[in-house]
Amino acid sequence: MMKLEWRKNEKAIYLPKAKPEIVNVSAYQFICIQGEGNPNKPFFADYIKAIYSVAYSIKMNLKKAAVKPQGYIDWTVYPLEGVWDINDTAKKHYNGEINKNDFVFKLMIRQPDFVNATYFNEIIALVGKSKPQNLLNKITFEKIVEGLCVQMLHVGSFNNEAETFNAMETFANTNGYNRLCKTHREIYISDFRKVAENKLKTVLRFKLEPKKSG
Repeated sequence: MMKLEWRKNEKAIYLPKAKPEIVNVSAYQFICIQGEGNPNKPFFADYIKAIYSVAYSIKMNLKKAAVKPQGYIDWTVYPLEGVWDINDTAKKHYNGEINKNDFVFKLMIRQPDFVNATYFNEIIALVGKSKPQNLLNKITFEKIVEGLCVQMLHVGSFNNEAETFNAMETFANTNGYNRLCKTHREIYISDFRKVAENKLKTVLRFKLEPKKSG
């Protein structure tokens, strides 16, 4: 049986080039967890651990199931993604600089179309019994549509993303689009817990709207 591998089958979404491009991202379903604070602090690892434990439990339990859902095919677990913003207080006093303690984030891992909310709830209950974690009740199952976006592969430290975002905004403006909001998405192609900072590969993406004529 074939295997769904995002690195091979969905390069347009997950492996863009290191130059800006316009994309239209369809609706996908995700397991998600929201939080707030500096991702460099120890608590952030607990969020990653919790969401990955559910992602791998979904995959392995379906692989072992005697009766599989219609359309089932084995798959490589999708990469971790994060949508990033700053909290409302920070927005009120924004002066061009961002304090990482003010970050608001939504981490997510995409799920194949044959995984549904009912099965997700069953897995949450199962993981809760076998590997109890305080954050399990924060994990949700959602369908998310990004739509019209600009994206680009960023290579290097997260601290140097501003240069890539500037290139993306310039490209979007030149091609007749405005950035819809300051919220942005990051897709972690590299495991930032294991890969050297200067070699990290991260897809950066944010939503667009066409410029109004006149």
